[in-house]
Amino acid sequence: MSSIRKSRLFRCALMTFVISIPLCVKAQVGEHRDDLSVGVNAGYALSTVGFTPKVSQYQHGGITGGFTVKYVCEKYFNSICSVMAELNYASMGWKERILDPKDEKVVNPTSGMPEEYSRTINYIQMPFFAHLAWGKEKKGAQFFFQAGPQFGLYLGESTKKNFNIETANLTDRSNKTIAQDTMSVERKFDYGIAAGMGVEYTMPGLGHFLLEGRYYYGLGNIYNATKRDYFAKSNHGSIVIKVAYLFDLKKK
Repeated sequence: MSSIRKSRLFRCALMTFVISIPLCVKAQVGEHRDDLSVGVNAGYALSTVGFTPKVSQYQHGGITGGFTVKYVCEKYFNSICSVMAELNYASMGWKERILDPKDEKVVNPTSGMPEEYSRTINYIQMPFFAHLAWGKEKKGAQFFFQAGPQFGLYLGESTKKNFNIETANLTDRSNKTIAQDTMSVERKFDYGIAAGMGVEYTMPGLGHFLLEGRYYYGLGNIYNATKRDYFAKSNHGSIVIKVAYLFDLKKK
């Protein structure tokens, strides 16, 4: 994906969120709401890094969790309109699929064990959503869809491998790209587009329980991507399953 197209996608996601703010500040068309709830969220992320040149990968598993704020501003016909934001810790990264052309595991000649390599990259993530819901508002279930920009700040990284790079078995590998194995993250700021859908169940006096599936597409790279650099692209992508609990601070 070209940098121009990435920029357009990110601007669209950002504008989706920004346009929803004035609607929440003063709703003029639908039924006004003034509900504020806060709480916690937790989930599990399956992530990869989109490398060019290609690096064969499995999904990398990692935890995510943090704090959630939701402000309901308007009900327009059957749509309940809100803005939502999170502050999360997240473990992302990649796990290499080290196989030969016959899809068999590549054995390291020194250790005699199948070669394994994974990288975990930890972030503080801040997604901002325009949130639309349909269903029961005061008690019961509602279906929701949300989308918007997400920003990430690099915290650190760790590597798990069972071989030395100098003795890696490149002869038998179907994918011989290994430059990433010795490169630390170069770009500490991540950004992209997140979107998800799920179900929220409201219990009066107890709060709100949310279950969501979410996808994140990174528009930034973890490595420099000039003509002099090895990778032309190295962006995050992740599928997240998340639960959240919110309680009301203000409800009209």
